[in-house]
Amino acid sequence: MKKRIVVTGGSGKAGKWIVKDLVAQGYEVLNLDWKLPESPLCQTQIVDLTDLGQVHNALSQHSIRDRQPVEAVIHFAAIPQPFIYPNDVTFRNNVMSTYNILEAAANLDIRKVVLASSESSYGIVFAEQFFAPNYLPIDERHPLLSEDSYGLSKMVNEATGEAFHRRTGMQVISFRLGNVLEPEDYPRVRQTFTNPEERLRILWSYIDVRDMAVACRLAVELDGLGAQSLILSAEDTSSDLPSEELIRRYLPELTEYIEHLPERTGFLSNAKAQEVLGWKQQHFFMDQ
Repeated sequence: MKKRIVVTGGSGKAGKWIVKDLVAQGYEVLNLDWKLPESPLCQTQIVDLTDLGQVHNALSQHSIRDRQPVEAVIHFAAIPQPFIYPNDVTFRNNVMSTYNILEAAANLDIRKVVLASSESSYGIVFAEQFFAPNYLPIDERHPLLSEDSYGLSKMVNEATGEAFHRRTGMQVISFRLGNVLEPEDYPRVRQTFTNPEERLRILWSYIDVRDMAVACRLAVELDGLGAQSLILSAEDTSSDLPSEELIRRYLPELTEYIEHLPERTGFLSNAKAQEVLGWKQQHFFMDQ
């Protein structure tokens, strides 16, 4: 029998690619979302993830047609950035939906959860005043300095995942995602080559949805990972300029403190994701 994986937000930009990859790899997938997908690939349930009762019921095998238990949850449903809703709504939605997924998974003995965290947790993206990172490339040890409700919600969610691991031993992997790009996004981003400052706040990061989907699958296929936060960002940038030229122009205060970043090396290091998951980037910006 195929293993069942639940994907939350499987109707959205990132989630639909996770669903597509899992289905292609032979998994039975259940999508939990507030809307139906444009192109159904699996069963979808309409669920309010901020309601613990609904989440508990949706993850229970008794709410699924064949009553097959859930092996893991990949939780990508969220308000995707600040300022779409009032700050408190963004924070409450993202934090409570994540807590509810983890609480229901713990109660139902679902042993693996993957969370969508964000580069926004480092605070640079939505800061009132732009600031440079402490060092480059950024890795998982860099301080989390968010001051906005969205980035703060991601910081809280990572801590929540660690708490559930301590309580239950549940494996929880939180991916600090770079700017997620679908294939059709690349031409639009190339237009920013003439104005590199447009992507300064995200440090020219990106992650292809197809590489992201593979990482999510690996995070539920592997055992013994504990609770970890992993940067999931490309090892190249979304700019046509050499990385050290970008630093000279836009981050001059870091020039004396960086390691050598040849050619278009990315500013967010995915080395830990490669080490922990055996994941390798397959889709590079200039090849798309």
